[in-house]
Amino acid sequence: MKKVVTYGTFDLFHIGHLRLLERLRNYGDHLTVFVSTDEFNEVKGKKSLSKCADRAEVVAALRCVDEVYFETCWDQKVHDINRLDIDIFGMGDDWLGKFDFLLPHCQVIYLPRTEGVSSSYFKKKLSSV
Repeated sequence: MKKVVTYGTFDLFHIGHLRLLERLRNYGDHLTVFVSTDEFNEVKGKKSLSKCADRAEVVAALRCVDEVYFETCWDQKVHDINRLDIDIFGMGDDWLGKFDFLLPHCQVIYLPRTEGVSSSYFKKKLSSV
């Protein structure tokens, strides 16, 4: 079985999130998603509109997602990948090169983002209304 993993906040869940997760699932037989906790988002300088548990529930409800866990810090990825026997780590290409340090542990892929959509864009639009 080929296992794929990704990490993200998944706030204001949108079509870009869905397309990324569906494409990642096509790389393997099992997709695990780590959803960033509210506390970790604060460390990253992000403020989520939805609570972590709600974001995780939305992600877990998707057909393409097999398991959901919580991301609590930057340093957990190597441990998660080894513990869960992950074959492929995938992220959007806005992170290109930032996770290459994982290459000794698994394959790393960066997929193109869906044009014209992002949570940051939607938050900016909402704040100007």
